[in-house]
Amino acid sequence: MKSKYKAMVLSCIDPRFQPLIFEFLKKKKLTGKYSAFTIAGGSIGATHKKFKKWHKTFFDNLTTSIFLHKIEKIIIINHTDCGAAKIANGNKRYDEKKEIKIHINSFIAIWKNIKKNFQN
Repeated sequence: MKSKYKAMVLSCIDPRFQPLIFEFLKKKKLTGKYSAFTIAGGSIGATHKKFKKWHKTFFDNLTTSIFLHKIEKIIIINHTDCGAAKIANGNKRYDEKKEIKIHINSFIAIWKNIKKNFQN
């Protein structure tokens, strides 16, 4: 039996973006078809060394969602002007280029971890 759940959505806790995330997922016809994991910084919180204590929690939840919901993909929704990116950057003055690099590095780290630990 195929699961009715399609994905796990990893997103940031920032309240400014919750309505946008909901609307995006609604447009993709995913309402009620995804498990959600919301953490500061989204993929930054799940991978950056400043948030190391959170990494296991995220990947344990991903494992559980795969087991319980039979999800087939992960959707990662990050955003700019992110407080977690600022923390990852040592609380230095906002620098868009550095923030984008932090986001890209977090996407790469998630991809590598999933490829290493979750491929059949």
